[in-house]
Amino acid sequence: MKTHVKALVVGGGAVGTSIAYHLAKAGWDDVMLIERDELTSGSTWHAAGLLPLFNMSYATTHIHQYSVDFYKTLEEETGLNAGFAVVGNLRMAQTQERMDEYMLYASTAETCGVKYEWLTPEQIKERWPLIETGDLKGAIYHTEDGYINPADVTQAMAKGARQRGVEIVRKIQADAFDWTGTHWEVTCTKMVEKGGNLVESDEKVVITAEHVVTASGNHAQRTAKMLGIKMPAIPVEHTFIVMDKDPELVKWREAGNPEHPVVRDADNESYAREERGGWILGIYEHGAPARFEYGVPNSFRADLFPLDLDRIADQYMAMAERVPSCAESGLKDDFNGPICYTPDGNPLVGPAPGLRNIWLAEGFSFGITAAGGTGYYLAQMMVEGEAEIDMASLDPKRYGNWMTTEYAARKNEECYEHVYILHHPDEEREACRPLRTAPAYDRQKAAGAQFGCVNGFERPNYFGPLDAPDSFDQDARSFRRGGWWEYAKGEAEAIRKCVGLIDATAFTKHLLRGPGATAFLDHFTCNKLPKVGRINLTYALTSAGTTRTEYTIVRLAENEYYLVSAGAWTAYDADFLMKSAEDFMAAGGGYVDIHDVTTQWGVFAIAGPKSRDVLNELVKDGDPSTVLSNKRFPWLSMRNIELGMCPVRAIRVAYTGELGWELHHPIEMQTYLYDQLMAAGEKHGMKLVGARAQNWLRQEKSYRAFGTELGRDATPLEAGLDRFVDLTKDFHGKAAMEAKGIRSMCVTVLVDGPDDADPWGREALYDGDTKVGRLTSGGYSVAFGKSIGMGYVSPDLAKPGTKLKVKMQDKLWDVEVTEDSPYDPTNAVIRIDG
Repeated sequence: MKTHVKALVVGGGAVGTSIAYHLAKAGWDDVMLIERDELTSGSTWHAAGLLPLFNMSYATTHIHQYSVDFYKTLEEETGLNAGFAVVGNLRMAQTQERMDEYMLYASTAETCGVKYEWLTPEQIKERWPLIETGDLKGAIYHTEDGYINPADVTQAMAKGARQRGVEIVRKIQADAFDWTGTHWEVTCTKMVEKGGNLVESDEKVVITAEHVVTASGNHAQRTAKMLGIKMPAIPVEHTFIVMDKDPELVKWREAGNPEHPVVRDADNESYAREERGGWILGIYEHGAPARFEYGVPNSFRADLFPLDLDRIADQYMAMAERVPSCAESGLKDDFNGPICYTPDGNPLVGPAPGLRNIWLAEGFSFGITAAGGTGYYLAQMMVEGEAEIDMASLDPKRYGNWMTTEYAARKNEECYEHVYILHHPDEEREACRPLRTAPAYDRQKAAGAQFGCVNGFERPNYFGPLDAPDSFDQDARSFRRGGWWEYAKGEAEAIRKCVGLIDATAFTKHLLRGPGATAFLDHFTCNKLPKVGRINLTYALTSAGTTRTEYTIVRLAENEYYLVSAGAWTAYDADFLMKSAEDFMAAGGGYVDIHDVTTQWGVFAIAGPKSRDVLNELVKDGDPSTVLSNKRFPWLSMRNIELGMCPVRAIRVAYTGELGWELHHPIEMQTYLYDQLMAAGEKHGMKLVGARAQNWLRQEKSYRAFGTELGRDATPLEAGLDRFVDLTKDFHGKAAMEAKGIRSMCVTVLVDGPDDADPWGREALYDGDTKVGRLTSGGYSVAFGKSIGMGYVSPDLAKPGTKLKVKMQDKLWDVEVTEDSPYDPTNAVIRIDG
C-alpha cells in the first residue's frame, strides 16, 4: 500500500467512495481511501437506499439531484448494476397546509431544474389502487428518483475510483492526525478479526497526505476528538421494517403492473416501498434516541439495535390503513440502526475549523442520496478552490465552540423526529432553548418577544401580545401570512413612521489590530478602508472571486479595527479571518492580532424619524444639542458617546434604511441601557422590533444579506455592489472576480401576489413560461403596500421596469424589477440633520 498520497479519504461508505471517485475524476491521480472494516460496514449497509429529491435547501437539492443523475451512469462506466429502481417518489398530503409546503418546495425545485407533477387523490387511486386516498388532499410526484441498493452503489463507485487510480485499503484504522506545516501524517493501525470482533493489531503505518478527507459516519465523534475539534454529528436510531408478502400487491405485479413509487406518507411520519411482494416501512417517530455520543464501541460493527415496536406502533397501524391489503402481512425483518444527524439535518461538508487541508464530510442523515453530489461538489472545492454552488449552508463551521455533546445529541433527536413534521419557513424548533441569552432577554420576553435562534443566541423575531400562551408562536406559523404577520407589520411601520428598537446583540464582532492590520485588511477586503472614526461596508472574497464574508469595518485607530459581520456565521467568519491573517504574516506581512469579541459587546439598533429624539433624552455631552448632529456625527461614522452611565460605541448606520444608530455597549451594562432606552422612548412612541420586520425593511433598501443574496456562488459585482469594490487596488480574489464577468444580476422586485401570502425567498422567477432566475429573499413592504423580494436574473432582465412572474402557491404572479433601493433611493432620510 502507498504511504505518500496527495489526498487520503478516511471512511469507506457511500460518501467516502464518492469523494475518492470524484477527486480522481477531477484530475488528482494520487488518491487513497482507507476503511477500518469493510466497505459499507457503517450506516451504508442498513440504509433503505431511498433517493428523495425533495429538500428545502438550495444546496442540498443540487447535491441530491446530481446523485440521482450520476447513479444512472455508473453501470455503463463500471459494469456494476447499482440496483437503481427509477420508480418515482409519491409524497402525499392529508392537509392543505401540507400541500402549501409542497407548493413552496415545488417552486424551490424549479430553481434547480427538478421535475415534478401534481396528483389529485383520484389520480393517485387510479394509478395505484392499493393506496387508500380518502383522507388525502393530493400529492407531489417526482418521476425521476426512486431507490437504489446502498451496498451496490458504493461498490460501483469504489470500482470507478479504482479504475481511475484510487487505492482502496480495507481493515486499516486512522488513529492520529499530525500536521507538519506542509502535510498530514496519519498514523494508522491494521485491524484483524478476533473472535468475531475487529481488533487492533500491533502493526502500525504512517500515511503522509497533503489533504485528508474524513467521511467517518457513525465514528464522527472519534474523528473530532483526534482532530481536536467539535462536530455535532451524532447518530440517532432509525427503524425500518420489512413486511411479509402482501397478496394483493403480488397479484398487482403478476398482472404486469409497474412497481409502486416510493410512497411517503408525511403526515403519518413514514415511507414505504415495495420489496419482493411485500413492503418496507420506514419511520421517523418521536422518541428515537441518540447513540454513540462519545464514540462507537469497538464491539459494534455492522450491527443493529433491538426493535422497539411500541415506539413505532402508531406508524405501523397507519400503514395498514394507507395500504389496507397489507394489514395481515406479518413482520418479516427489522432494521434499527444508527444514522448520523446534525441539529439542522444538513451534513457537514467543507474545511474543518482551525485546521489546514482537513476536509469534513460528516453527519449525513440521507447519506445515499447525498453521496454522489457531495463527492462532486467537495472535489470542486478541493481541486478548484470553490464549488459552482454556494456550499456555505453545509459548512462545518456553522456551529461554534459553544456547542456541547449534550446540545448536539438532543438537537439531533429533535431533527430526526422533525423529518416529516411540517417545515414552515418561519419554523423555530424548541429543543435546548434558551441556551445563549443576552442580559435583556427576560425583559424582552416580558414585553412579548417571540424568539428565534441564531448561532445558539435567542433573538426576538417579533413581539406578540403580552398575554400570549406558550404555544402562540407555534400556532402562528404558516406557509402563508402567519399569525405573527400583523405584529411584524406594525413593527415595520413604527420604524418607517416613528422609532423602533432592535436587539442585534448576536452580530459577530472581531477586534483586529497590530502593525500589519491595515495592510492585511486592505488586501483581505475589496473596498477602500475607512478613515479613523469612519466606517465602510466591504467584502472578503473567495479565491474564486465570489463573496466569502460581508463586513462593516469601523476604524478605531490607525492600526485598530472593529469588524461586524452576520450573527449566524461567527465561527465561519473567524476561521477564514484567522487563517487569512496567518497566511499574510507567513508571507512577511506585519503582525496582526485578532480577537473574537462577540460576547463582550451587546448591540441595540435604534431607527426611525424619532430615533435622534430618543437618544437626545439620554446622551451626556458638553454640548448635547449638537452631539448627534450631522456636523459632529455624520452618516457612516462612529463616535464614543455616553447614554446615561453607559459608554457606547455608536455607529451611525441602520440596516432598516432610516435615520438610526447601532449602539454597541459593554454586555454587562445591557439591562441598564435597555431600561434607559425604554423609558426615554416611551414618550416618543418607540416600539420594540424583531428580526422579521427588519428583514422586510432592508429589502426596501435593497440591502443584500449574507446567506441569501451574498454567497460563494456570486461575485460582489454580480450582487450589484460595485460602489463597494475598489478596482484601483489589489485584493484577494480580484482577478478571479473580474474573469467571471457578470453571469447574473441581483435585483429587487415588487410583487402583485396573493392577498394572504408573501414570497419567502425560495421561489422561481419566470419571463413568460421560461424560468429566468430565483428569489433569495422575500417579504412584505409597508412602504409600497405589497410583497417584495430580492433575487438573481440574467443581466438583460435586470433593468428597472422589467416585467416578470414569480411562482407562488403553484401560480404565477406579476413582479416588476425596481430601481435599487426603491425606498428613499437618495438616502435623504438616513442623512437627515437635527
